[in-house]
Amino acid sequence: MAYIAPIHRPNSVRHAIRLGLFPNEAECLVVAKTNRLEIWKLEDTGALAHTDTKYINGTISMLQRLRPRDAETDLLFVGTDRFQYFTVGWDSAKGALDTIEMFYDTNEKHMRDSQSQDKCIVDPTGRFIVVLLWEGVINVLRMHTVKSKRQNLHWMDQVRISELFIKCATFLHVETGHPKIAFLYQTRTDQPDCHLVSYRLTADDKNTELSRFEIRDQIDRMEIEDPGSALLIPVSKGEENQKRYLSRNATSARAQLGGLIVLGETRLLYYDDAAKKKVETALQEASIFVAWAEYDVSNYLVGDDYGNLWRLEILLDGVVVTGMEMRKIGIISRPSCLVLMGNSTLFVGSHYGDSQVFHVDIGEGKIELLQTLHNIAPILDLTVMDMGNREGEGQTSNEYSSGQARIVTGSGVHKDGSLRIVRSGVGLDDVGILDSMENVRSLFSLRSNSTTKTDTLLISLLTETRIFFFGPTGHIEEVDDFKGLILAEPTLLAQNLPNDRVLQATPSRVLLIDRESGIAVSTWRPAEGEITNISANDQWILLSVDGRVLISLQIGQDLVKFEQNDLGDSDQVACIHLPPQYPSIGVVGFWRSGSISIVDTKTLQSLHGERLRQKDDNASVPRDIALAQILPTDIAGPTLFVSMDDGFVITFNVSKQDFSLSGRKMIVLGMRHARLQLLPRPNDMFNIFSTSEIPSLIYGYEGRVVYSAVTSDDAICICPFDSEAFPECIVVATEKEVKISTIDTERRTHVNPLAMGETVRRIAYSRSERVFGLGCFQREVKDNEETIISSFKLVDEVIFKQRGKAIILDSSPRVEMVEAVIRAELLDSYGNRVERFIVGTSYLDDAQTVTTQDDKRGRILVLGIDSEREPYLITDRQLKGACRALAVMEDKIVAALAKTVIVYSYVEASTTTAELKKLASYRPATYPIDLAVEGNTIAVADLMKSMSLVEFTPAADGQPPKLTEVSRHYQSFWATALCHIDEDAWLESDAQGNLMVLRKNATGVTLDDKRRMEVTSEINLGEMVNKMRKVTVDASDNAIIVPKAFVGTVEGGVYLFGMISPRYRDLLMRFQEKLSNVIETTGTIEFSRYRSFRNEERESEGPFRFVDGELLERFLDLSEDEQDTVCEGLGPNAEAMRNLVEELKRMH
Repeated sequence: MAYIAPIHRPNSVRHAIRLGLFPNEAECLVVAKTNRLEIWKLEDTGALAHTDTKYINGTISMLQRLRPRDAETDLLFVGTDRFQYFTVGWDSAKGALDTIEMFYDTNEKHMRDSQSQDKCIVDPTGRFIVVLLWEGVINVLRMHTVKSKRQNLHWMDQVRISELFIKCATFLHVETGHPKIAFLYQTRTDQPDCHLVSYRLTADDKNTELSRFEIRDQIDRMEIEDPGSALLIPVSKGEENQKRYLSRNATSARAQLGGLIVLGETRLLYYDDAAKKKVETALQEASIFVAWAEYDVSNYLVGDDYGNLWRLEILLDGVVVTGMEMRKIGIISRPSCLVLMGNSTLFVGSHYGDSQVFHVDIGEGKIELLQTLHNIAPILDLTVMDMGNREGEGQTSNEYSSGQARIVTGSGVHKDGSLRIVRSGVGLDDVGILDSMENVRSLFSLRSNSTTKTDTLLISLLTETRIFFFGPTGHIEEVDDFKGLILAEPTLLAQNLPNDRVLQATPSRVLLIDRESGIAVSTWRPAEGEITNISANDQWILLSVDGRVLISLQIGQDLVKFEQNDLGDSDQVACIHLPPQYPSIGVVGFWRSGSISIVDTKTLQSLHGERLRQKDDNASVPRDIALAQILPTDIAGPTLFVSMDDGFVITFNVSKQDFSLSGRKMIVLGMRHARLQLLPRPNDMFNIFSTSEIPSLIYGYEGRVVYSAVTSDDAICICPFDSEAFPECIVVATEKEVKISTIDTERRTHVNPLAMGETVRRIAYSRSERVFGLGCFQREVKDNEETIISSFKLVDEVIFKQRGKAIILDSSPRVEMVEAVIRAELLDSYGNRVERFIVGTSYLDDAQTVTTQDDKRGRILVLGIDSEREPYLITDRQLKGACRALAVMEDKIVAALAKTVIVYSYVEASTTTAELKKLASYRPATYPIDLAVEGNTIAVADLMKSMSLVEFTPAADGQPPKLTEVSRHYQSFWATALCHIDEDAWLESDAQGNLMVLRKNATGVTLDDKRRMEVTSEINLGEMVNKMRKVTVDASDNAIIVPKAFVGTVEGGVYLFGMISPRYRDLLMRFQEKLSNVIETTGTIEFSRYRSFRNEERESEGPFRFVDGELLERFLDLSEDEQDTVCEGLGPNAEAMRNLVEELKRMH
C-alpha cells in the first residue's frame, strides 16, 4: 500500500480574479493554485496580504465573477477539470463564505475535448456565463431572475457552433441589454489562420431563448490578417460624458468606443461592431501576447510571452478611435493572468515564474515591484542532494525531515528559469533591527545585575567594541562605557561569571571585572604577542598567543597562569573550545596537522587526539569547535562538532568516562567554515546555531542529531539574548545590520530561489565532485528572430556558482537541445572508477533546413571533470533518433531513443577518447519516455502504452548480449515518469495526473500471468508529474511510512511517496475513509471522486490502496468532537490518532 504527502504544495497561478466577496469591504483577489483558493486583500501599502485558504477536492480549471441582481456581494464561479462546478458567496446567516450551489455533468462523455483548453466567460453585467469545454459546443448559463433564486444559476442550453478551434472568446459591451459574444478562431489545423465572428447570444427580447449560432445568426464575420492573433479585448463605451453618437451615413461613420481589440503578433485591430469600422495599427516590435488587464477605458496593460509588460493606449478624438499605440513599461514574469486591483496595483499571476505585485504609474509609463510571491513551477527536473553521510559512498540517504537531504529543482521557463532548493528547516522571524552596522566580528550577551534576564549586548567590530543596554520596557540605548569594559579594542570574549564578576578578553589582555564597582580586580597580559584564540568556562580560561603558545588560566580571586605549552614551529593553534559542562578539559584545533586534541586544562597534556584529514591532498583546517550535550543523557553522551574551513563539519561521539572519540561522521554546511554558537536548552542540553552560506540549527530529536536549515541566509554570527522585553530571542549580525530575531519551534519547508535567467531542463548531482551538472537552454530574440542556445554547465553544490566554461551545443544549421543529463561512475583507461556526466540530445527539425546529416537526430556526449573542476568532452556518438532518457547499468549506458532502447558498452582509451559500442536493443510499443534501472532489469516508460520490464542478458556461450521483455502493463497509459520503489514494485505517472504502483507478478500461475504487471495502488494526484527520484532511507523498525521517492509536478508541487508498513495499512485506509466522510471542503465535492483514477479509458470510484497524507493532516484541524466522531470504531482513540498524524507530518 502506498502513501503520498505534499512537501511543498503547488503554487503555480493559472487563474486569478478580482471581486467583492465580503459585504462593506473593498474587492479582494482570489487566486487559484491547483486545489486551493487563496483570498488576498489589498493593504494600504499597496501590497497584498493573504487572509484565507479554501481547499477544493478538485483541480481548478476556471474562475469567474458573477453578480446577482440587487446583491451587495459577488459570487465566485469555480470549475474543475472533472466538469464539476460550484459557486461560492457570502452567507449572511453564517457570517462567512459558503458554497451556494454545486452541480456536475453526470452524462457519459461522448464529445471531443476542446483543444484550446477549457474557457469560461461572463458578460459585463455578470449574469450570463458561457463555458467552452468541447469542440463545436458551448454551454450557456444565466443567473436566475426569480427573486428567491437570484443566487442560483439556471442552465439554459447546450448549443452547437461551427467554429471548432476557438483561440479566444469574449462578450461585447452593449447598450441594448441583449448580450453579444465574439469568437476568435482558426479554421485549419495544418495552416495557421485567424477569423473573427460575433453572434447575439439570445434570440428573443427577454433573453430567455438562445440563438442557434447558425450562419444567418452571425452579426459580423471577418478574416484577421495576422494569423498569430490570440487575444480579444472588449472595450467599454466610456463614462456618461463619453456617449457615442451614431451616423446614419455608413460611409461617414467612424469607429468609436464600445468595440473590441484583436491583439496579433505583428498588428493591432480595433473593430467597432456598431459602426462596422476598423482601425488597424502595425506593431513596431513583434511579440506574442498572452494576458491583459483594463486600466481604464483607453488604457490596457498587456503581458507577452517574453516577460514584457506593455501599455496599450487607444488614441481618441472624443469618443472616436483614431489609432492605437503600444509601449513597453517594464519587465515582469511571463504572466498567466493580469489583475488590476485598487490604487494602481497590478497582480501578475504566473505559471512560468514568480507571481508579482506592482504599482503602475500609467502617466510616467513605469512600474515598481512591491511584492514577490515565489513559485517553483513548472518543475522540469529534480535531484536529491544529501549533505550528510560524506564519510562513505553508500547510497542510503538521510530523511528529508532531518534537513540534510535537500531537493534541488529546475524550475521556471526562459528568463524566469531558476534553481530552487527545497529543504526542511527552521524559520527565523525578525523582531526588529537594532542598527545598521558593518564589520561585526562577534556578539556577546551580558547581565548588568543579579537577575536571570539579559539586558546588555556587546558588539565586537573590526577595531572597537560597542555596547547597547536594553530596558525592561524595550527601550534601547547605546552607552559609551559600561562596568569598566574596554571599548577601544575588539572583544574576543565576554561573559558573566559567578560572584558578580564579568570576564572580558581583547587581543592585548584578559580582565576580571567586578560587576558592581566596574573595577578590574585582575588583569593578565601576554609577555609578548597578541591573544589570537580564547575560550572560558566558570573555572578556567584556555587561550593561545600568536597561535604558538597555549596557556591555561585559573579563575579564582585573581587570574592565575596555571600552565603553558610552547608549540614552537611544530604547529599552530587554529581554534579553542572549553565545554561548559566539562570544565576540566578543553578542545584544541591545529593548523599544520589539521588535527584536534582533547587536553587537560591543568596540565595541557593531550588526552585524546584525532587527525581530521583523510586524504593527503586535503589541506583543510579546523576553524571552530563545539562540545555539548545535544541528545538526552539517557540516550547518548556529549557530541563534538569540528567546523573545517572547506565547509565540512565533522562530528564525534565523546565518552563521558575518558573523553575518547568514536562514531566519526561528516556533513556539509557550506563552502567556508561554519561558526558554531551554543544555545542553552532546559535539562543541561544545548542546540548549536551554525552560520555559513547555509545557516543551520543543530538539535536533538527522537534520538538523533538533526540539521535544519535556517531562513536567515545572510547571518554572520549570533548570540542568545533572553531579555525582559525580548524573551527567548537571539541577536543576529549580517553584513549590513544587527537585528533581534526569534527561532521557530517547529520545522517547515523552506525554498531558496537562485535565478539562472534560462531554462534549467535537466539536473544531475555529483556528490564526489560536489557539483551539479545542468542541461539548460536559453531563448533570445534579435531583430525579431527567435534563437535557442542549449548548453551543459557545472555549478557548485552550495553557492551554485558556475564552474569553468559551459559546453555549448550545436545551434546551426540545426538547433541541438539537451534532453537528458545523468552522472555515472565509469571505468577510466586505468580501470579506476571516475565521475562522468552523460548528456543526451536531440536535433530540432526545420523544414527549411537541408543538411547532409538529416539522418542524425541526436547525440550522446560523455563529459569528464578536470582538476580545475571544468567540464570537457571525452567522446560523443551520433544517433539516428533523439535521445530522450539515459540510465546506467553497471558499466554500461542505457539510452532511450525514438522508438528504441539501446544498451551501449563504454570503453575509455584515454582521458580524452572513448568508444560507445552498441550491445543490444529493444523496441517498445510506441516511444520510450523514461528509464529506470534496477540490477539487470530496465523499466521502460512508453509514451502511450504504460511500461514494460526488459532484462539484459550478457554475452555467453557464443550468444550476443540481448534485451528480453519479461513483463508488461497491458493498458493505455500516457506515461510521463517512472521510478523503481521496492523489489518488483514500480511507480509510474501519466499526463492526466494519475499515479500507479505496478508490480511484476512473479507468482503468477501461467506464463501469461507472469508477463502481466498488476496494479497494487492507484490515485489521481490532480497534477502532471514531470520527474521522480528514488531515495533509500534506513527507516526504523516501528516506522509508519518508509520513504521511497520524491515526486515533482508541473504545478510546482513536491511530494513524498512512501510505502505503508504492513501493521498500519488497514488502520490508515479505514481512517482515510472515515475522515473523508467528515471533512467538508469548499464546493462539497466528494474526496473519492477527486482522488479516483481517471483517463480516457476508465474512471474508478476512488483511490485504490493509496493514502492521501494531505487529507490525513487535516484531522488536526478538526474540533475535538469531530475527531472523536472520526475515531469511533477505528480502534485507537483521538489522542492516539493525533500523535500518529503528527508523526506523519513530521516526516516532511
